[in-house]
Formats: sequence, structure tokens, C-alpha cells
Amino acid sequence: MEAETDGAVGSLRGRRIAILVQNLPVPFDRRVWQEATSLVAAGADVTVVCPSDERHPVGEFVIDGVGVHRYEAPREAKGILGYVSEYVVSLGRMARTFEVARGVAPFDIVHFCNPPDLLYLVAKRAKREDGSVLVFDQHDIGPELVQAKRMPLPWLFVGVARLCEQRSYAWADQVIATNESYRDIAMRRGRFPGSDVTVVRSGPSRSWASYRSTGEDWHRGRRYLLGYVGVMGRQEGIEYLIDAVKVLVAERHLDVHLALIGSGPDRERLEALTRTRGIADRVEFHGRVPDDLMKSILADADVCVNPDEVNTMNDLSTMNKIIEYMALGRPIVQFDVREGRFSAKDSSLYATRDNDARSFAHAVEQVLDDPVLAQRMGEAGRVRFEEQLCWEIQAERLTSTYGRLAAERAAATAAAAVGEAVPRHWIDLEASEMNRRAEA
Repeated sequence: MEAETDGAVGSLRGRRIAILVQNLPVPFDRRVWQEATSLVAAGADVTVVCPSDERHPVGEFVIDGVGVHRYEAPREAKGILGYVSEYVVSLGRMARTFEVARGVAPFDIVHFCNPPDLLYLVAKRAKREDGSVLVFDQHDIGPELVQAKRMPLPWLFVGVARLCEQRSYAWADQVIATNESYRDIAMRRGRFPGSDVTVVRSGPSRSWASYRSTGEDWHRGRRYLLGYVGVMGRQEGIEYLIDAVKVLVAERHLDVHLALIGSGPDRERLEALTRTRGIADRVEFHGRVPDDLMKSILADADVCVNPDEVNTMNDLSTMNKIIEYMALGRPIVQFDVREGRFSAKDSSLYATRDNDARSFAHAVEQVLDDPVLAQRMGEAGRVRFEEQLCWEIQAERLTSTYGRLAAERAAATAAAAVGEAVPRHWIDLEASEMNRRAEA
């Protein structure tokens, strides 16, 4: 998992940085791992606090120069009470693990990620007691995510999500946004000036563009292979994809096989759906796989697909799968969502009707029927990835932002040490700013 950057090497030397993530362990969480290793490459002492899973055990480790502290993840929740219990247990374990890491020496910067928008509860003590700078790495927009999940009592849970997002903004000194839409939200809902919101997109390293197929055939004897990677939840629209495969096979008489990489809470229902639709022999659920295997499968695909349904959450979010498809030079088919179109541009065809399996199937068929178009799309995506979207470019933005934050903190600390700066009114202004953001 390459994440080093040529620039800014040593610019963070001597700075201690903590990264808090509750959603996935590292190194499995590629974005967080790339951030951590890029900051190490810039000279920082980086510690990541994260949950464990069956492949990533509990304990303290040093991996590629990053200190990793994993706590035991609670059992995966089901239902509203289950989610509440999971978050309470997880935050308690994270807080205890973070205090152990923080006890060695204060952190200059604490970088906390969502989901959920609750990790400020762990990070804020470092700000209060050690003067740590807090960076909110906003991977998702919580209120829109709750709406997309179609949870019961939406008015209640959307309200709770908005409150948690506001508190995360209120405690943060800097926001890292994954795209311009999220940056606009941080400026509008979080009341941040543009200088305090940095866009750092997610994406693999530039070396992905040079990947070549291992020669392994994942078509399973079929003429065409469709490839998908991602979470399997209700809002990912995989049901549309399964129905599109049904259309391609039963109505268009195309010899198609679908490879699904990833897992999630909706996987069992989707497996049952393939049986109900009579295409179980056309769909293979690979589950979560290592990067090399994922690349082998996707690089062998004739078309890579992103069936994310059109809703506010997906319209404003950048999906990692799109960038990965582009890095591997694959033509893409997706529904027409704003950030998906911004990322893929000419490397994708867009279904003409939102959330419509038949329209999606038609776009896939267009690519399969035109090898010249498919090649042109794949090449366009690879070039755009290498020149604008690869991780190395994003890492420069990350380390540049961190260099500024570290320098500002060092100047304030030095001034305070000689009794000159950090006047009382600065502290009062900071408190007022937090209150203003929380009330916004």
C-alpha cells in the first residue's frame, strides 16, 4: 500500500499525530493508511487507534513505521438499540486505548475520522488538556447517510446526525474533505472559512496505473465479465445491478458473469435475490479480498460498474471504486450522480434514467458492443487518474496542510513559553467560535 510523497519529507519531524478511526482497522482502511504512511514519510510520529477484526488482531504494533493500537471491536449491531450499544462500547474502548497512547507524550495533532460523527468525544480531551489541534476527516455526510439508509423514525435520527455533525465541526480546527461538495458543506454547515477546509481525495497510488493482468481468467466460462467492488448495503444500489444482469441475460441474450467484491449488511439478502431472479450461476460473491486479488479480478473485467442509487448522499459523495476502476484502465457504467461524473468524466457511460435497472443494462450493453469505445473510455480514465486523482497528488495537499498546522501550533507554544502570546482573549475567541459553529 504505497502512500509516500516526494515532497515535504521531514517537514513534520518531531510532531506526534494520532489518527482515530472506528469504521475499519488499518491497514485495511486504505484511505486512513495512506494518510498515516504519508505523514510518516513527512517525518511525523504517527499513531492510529482503530478496531480489530478477524484478520487484524487486538494489540499494539508498528507497521511501516506507523504505531497501530487496535482495541477489540464490539459485535456488529442489528437494529436501533444494537447500533447505540455498539457505538457506546466502541467509543469507550477507543477512549481507553487512546489514553494509553496519549500517556506516552501529548499529541500535537489529533485526526479523527467519521463515520460515526462521534469521535470528537474521544479527541476533545487532548485539545482541552494538551492544546492538541483537532482535524476532522469527513469521509461521509451523516444526515444524508441516515436518509439514504431509510431508517425508521427518520426525523429523529436525521436530527441526531445533524447534532453530531455540528459538534464535530465545533471541536475541529481544520476539516479534511474528500471532494468539493463536502468542502462546501463544511463551509456552509460548519461555518469554516475556505482556508480551514482542505480537499484530500481518496484514491490508490499511481503505481496502480501500471498494473497488468496476471492472466487469470475470472469470466468463469462466460463471454463478458462485469466487475464491482464496494460495500453491500441498501444505498449501494446492487439490487439494480442484479436486475440489470437479469435483463442482459434473459432479454438481451448476452453471456454475462458478474463478480462482486466486498461485503456488508445486505449481502445475504442480495445472495437470495440472485436465486430469486434465477441468475445465481451468473453472480459470484467474492467477499473481502486482498488488493492483489481485487486488482486481478477488476483488471479482467470488460466493464466495471457503480450502481449507487441516485440520492442526495451518493450525489455528493466520491466513491473510491470509481477511482480504482480508472486506475486500472477499465470502462465504467454508473447512474448519473454529480461527484461520480466529476471523477469519471469520459471514462464512464451514464444510465439515462435514475435508479432504473433496464437503463443501466442498456448502458452496459453499449460498452460491451463497442470495443473501440471501451478502450477509449479506459484510456481516458487512466490518464485522468495519473494526472489528477492519484494518491501522490492528494498526499501533497495533506502534508502541506499538516505542515501549516504544526507550524502554527509550534509558534503558539513557543510564544506561550516566554509568556508573550496566547492572550486570554484568544482563548475566549476560540471558545466563542466553537459555540457559534455548534449553534449554526
